[in-house]
Amino acid sequence: MTTDPMLPAVRLAGVTKDFGQVHAVRGIDLELYPGEIVAFLGPNGAGKTTTIDMVLGLTRPTTGTVEVLGMDPRKAIARGLVAAVMQTGGLLKDLTVRETVAYTASLFADTRPVDEVLEKAGIAGIAGRRVGKCSGGEQQRLRFAMALLSDPALLLLDEPTTGMDVEGRRTFWSAIRADLDTGRTVLFATHYLEEADQYADRIVLVSRGKVVADGSGPEIRALASGRTLRAHLPGADPATVERIAALGGVEGVETRGETLIVRAKDSDAVARHLLTETTARDLEITAAGIEEAFLSLTGDNR
Repeated sequence: MTTDPMLPAVRLAGVTKDFGQVHAVRGIDLELYPGEIVAFLGPNGAGKTTTIDMVLGLTRPTTGTVEVLGMDPRKAIARGLVAAVMQTGGLLKDLTVRETVAYTASLFADTRPVDEVLEKAGIAGIAGRRVGKCSGGEQQRLRFAMALLSDPALLLLDEPTTGMDVEGRRTFWSAIRADLDTGRTVLFATHYLEEADQYADRIVLVSRGKVVADGSGPEIRALASGRTLRAHLPGADPATVERIAALGGVEGVETRGETLIVRAKDSDAVARHLLTETTARDLEITAAGIEEAFLSLTGDNR
């Protein structure tokens, strides 16, 4: 992999994509640079998949420009500069891990050594295991190893840790992080917001076909105003919840069993009401997290 560190790994300028009367992407300007791990987040229907498809050269923009390493995406892919790790498919369960990687390597004219990518992906110890006997996390690390064979400058991950337990996710991201000294750019889509906050250098948040926020985790969280209050409130009746919701600055009220959750701009006023006018106890007040920022910035009220 030989790339210019000053050249954007991905550049989208004025990109739109229409499907008949549906405006999937409504004008995205975005640049990603070598060595970045970038999380691409947004609610369903925000335009994430369509945008990634354009970066992969699977579809072309209606207007605007998409470049990968300064060239047309299809040209970059033909040169082996782009690889993708999808969440399902692409594996033959009767082959071993090593056989799978070796077979994939045979499809390329020039690849990194099989043992090297197995080591990079953290699966050298299970090289002789049949794919069908591997856990979901091990199969995802196998896909990661396969993607590394061409030594791509850009690696796209689609929901890479879906179905993994906490330890599996940690191991997977440790392998990704260990590989970053190559200057590789990683772009990943995920529904695990805390995962994006923890592992991404940068978060790009899209909603309704446009970028609504772009920055580090702390920068994204800072864009969400207010705080979240949690309290134990047994037997909260609808009238009590309605009174809380009517307080000035309250942006949302939710009950989960006997737990009350309030998002508010004026947390002091809400706390005072809860402690003096209700039977609430065990009150906690926290600054906005990545989930609150996501909901606030995308207007997604699921």
